Amino acid sequence: MKGAVVIDTERCKGCNLCAVACPLNLLELTPHVNLKGYRYVAQLNPDACNGCASCAIVCPDACITVYRTRTE
Repeated sequence: MKGAVVIDTERCKGCNLCAVACPLNLLELTPHVNLKGYRYVAQLNPDACNGCASCAIVCPDACITVYRTRTE
């Protein structure tokens, strides 16, 4: 499986729960801020995501959507 993570950066409050939950350590807080003044999370290596959706499950503000595709 290959995953694609889409993060709504304007809703993200930078709680970092998703980064802690990611078993592959693919998420981290960026130095940039959104319009509300929060640092938001970004994906480090999009090609390495396996689509487990752990990040989306723990996100308290539902800012993360995970799409999965089957690879051969």
